[in-house]
Amino acid sequence: MLEKLQELDTNLFVYLNGLGSETYDKLWLVITNQVNWIPLFLLLFYFIYKKLGTKQTLYLLLFIAILITCTDQLTNLVKNNVQRLRPCNNPDINSFIRIVQVRSSFSFFSGHAANTMAVATFLYLLLNKHFKYFGLLFLWPLVFAYSRIYLGLHYPLDILCGYLAGATMGFLLFKIYQKVRARYFPV
Repeated sequence: MLEKLQELDTNLFVYLNGLGSETYDKLWLVITNQVNWIPLFLLLFYFIYKKLGTKQTLYLLLFIAILITCTDQLTNLVKNNVQRLRPCNNPDINSFIRIVQVRSSFSFFSGHAANTMAVATFLYLLLNKHFKYFGLLFLWPLVFAYSRIYLGLHYPLDILCGYLAGATMGFLLFKIYQKVRARYFPV
């Protein structure tokens, strides 16, 4: 069963990765670089600040830092125990896939997918009632994580499991945030 799932995952990766072309490689390299998302983060920070004020915004940023740290540590724990080779390092497929970027760390599961989904889930649960189209925030982890397939760094299952882990972490920390917020910032 696991072998069949890995085979389907590899076949889907080869298909999705094969859709790329050199024309768009630079675009996807820009997309995958976290620094290039700073304008989105600043815009989110501005909206949060306008809605919550200085004290609660700083408190929220502390929780986001904790969330990213926890999600990142969980990702590293799983990667180092599962030790799945990245597609770019897999000798069974790396001779015929598009490799735009190479990393030596392991593949399962995607830290990019987990971290972005964790933050998106946390912020969505917190702010969706305040902003009409806040669900569009989930385009960020979608595009960001697809860049990892495009570049030859992750399989689709790495992305999906990263999404699941991130959404779970985002939800759990949101619940903790609600309890702590009720105690220190009662409405």
